[in-house]
Amino acid sequence: QVQLAESGGGLVQPGGSLRLSCAASGVVLHSYTVGWFRQAPGKEREGVSCISGLSGSPYYADSVKGRFTISGDAAKNAVVLQMNSLKPADTAVYYCAVREGNCHPTEYDYWGQGTQVTVSS
Repeated sequence: QVQLAESGGGLVQPGGSLRLSCAASGVVLHSYTVGWFRQAPGKEREGVSCISGLSGSPYYADSVKGRFTISGDAAKNAVVLQMNSLKPADTAVYYCAVREGNCHPTEYDYWGQGTQVTVSS
């Protein structure tokens, strides 16, 4: 059974940083694609970042490019999303998801439960 567990969310001031982790069990992430998504209240879920095989060329949404970095940790079977220069607009529940094949805007096979990120002074 595949399980994804996000961690690292919390409350941070504007300009601050958070490090989200997506740890997987039941699947070996270096053979899959992992995406990070977020959903703010009243808004549709949006793709934030994606990486294939833990070391492939990453994808970033324009809204986070230059501020967020996605990376894989094979030893921990996890993917990390380092978020710097956070803005109030980054406030959302962040989810990780896994699929076979390349990055995709929406179609993923497994989803985590999400972790809340709140950027506020």
